[in-house]
Amino acid sequence: MRKLRTVTVGTLVAVAALMTIGLAVRNAQAGPAPAPAVVGDWNGTLDTGSGTMKVVVHIAQDKDAKLNATLDSPDQGAAAMGIPISLITYKDSALHFEIAKMGAGYDGIMNKDNSQIAGDWKQGGGSLPLSFNRATK
Repeated sequence: MRKLRTVTVGTLVAVAALMTIGLAVRNAQAGPAPAPAVVGDWNGTLDTGSGTMKVVVHIAQDKDAKLNATLDSPDQGAAAMGIPISLITYKDSALHFEIAKMGAGYDGIMNKDNSQIAGDWKQGGGSLPLSFNRATK
C-alpha cells in the first residue's frame, strides 16, 4: 500500500504563487501585442456632390493596445484639424469609427495588402463612399 503525502495549505499557496509569477514572466517576455494593420495615417477624398474635401485619419495604439484616432479636414482650415474620434474598432479587416460631436461615422473594409480601406462616410442621415489610402512618408 502506498503512503499518501500530506500537503499543507502553505505549500499550496507557495506553489500557486510560483505558477502566477512564472506566467507573469512568460507574458512579459512575449512583449506587447503587435499593432494592428490599421495603425498609421490614412488619406481620403470625400466627394460631397458639390465638391471634394480631403480627409486624413490618424490611428494609433496606446500601451494597453487600445486604438485611438483623430481626423483632419485640411480643406476646412485649422478648426477642422485634430478632431477626436470618440469610438474606433478594428476587427477582421473591418474598421468602424464615430465622431460624436459631428454626428458622423465611418465603416470600411481593409484590402488584403493593408494599403486601402474602402467604405462609407455617414453623417446627418446620409451616406457617401469614402476610401482611405495608407499615407506614405
